[in-house]
Amino acid sequence: MILADALAGYEKELGAVGEEPEALSFVYRGLKHWDLTQFVLHLRQEVSEEDEKLLSNIFHQLKAHKPAQYILGFEDFHGLRFQVDERVLIPRPETEELVELILAENPKTELKVLDIGTGSGAIAVSLKESCPLWQVTASDLSVDALELARENAKLNRVDISFIQSDVFENISGSFDIIVSNPPYISENDKNEVGLNVLASEPKMALFADEDGLAIYRQIIEGAAKHLSPQGKLYFEIGYKQGSDLKKLLSLHFPDKCVRVLKDQFGQDRMVVMDDGN
Repeated sequence: MILADALAGYEKELGAVGEEPEALSFVYRGLKHWDLTQFVLHLRQEVSEEDEKLLSNIFHQLKAHKPAQYILGFEDFHGLRFQVDERVLIPRPETEELVELILAENPKTELKVLDIGTGSGAIAVSLKESCPLWQVTASDLSVDALELARENAKLNRVDISFIQSDVFENISGSFDIIVSNPPYISENDKNEVGLNVLASEPKMALFADEDGLAIYRQIIEGAAKHLSPQGKLYFEIGYKQGSDLKKLLSLHFPDKCVRVLKDQFGQDRMVVMDDGN
């Protein structure tokens, strides 16, 4: 059987169970270390017994709703490569927009930055790689997530401080920037989450109480003790949460400016609190 026919058969079955058919060729190419040209050149060639086993293995993992990035073991984010597995959420393109916003709005001179709920370390590592003079601290409640984040910092050759902490519990000092992409999905919105996300990605990194606002509230209530006088807060948010977060921030920081910004898809996705200058 040629590769094109083998892929077509499996892709039809994946579509039937609600998975993206294209994920199969994406993972297969990645594991074969082929670029797109090499992949196309192989489509009309016979599939070896070894590759048939590989395709079958990939197919069964995808059919069981395992994300493609977990099968590959990595995800590319902001021009860097991050190891990912079931210990952490897979970095999303929307989070890249948050990183780009922070970089665009802040000087590359010495700043102290705290990333709360770092997960894979995608935000912290990307910021440090782009701004070597920044002192970046990354925290997470999960010891397992921190272990992987440390590996990603080493992989991308950046020097970051890591702290196991429930929000500010083990954090000392003040910061010019506090950023967080915390768990923000409400249990009421569980039906909006993809099957592969629910099946494989860590629940503690996805869901939060108070309609998804619980961790934001913890950060906002403790932020005054840990922000420098002109310090800024940056959040990634769920698309329904912009108004509630703006009210919460304005309540605790009435003299600050709060902005709700949209992502590339036109959804509310980022909230920024600063001096408005």
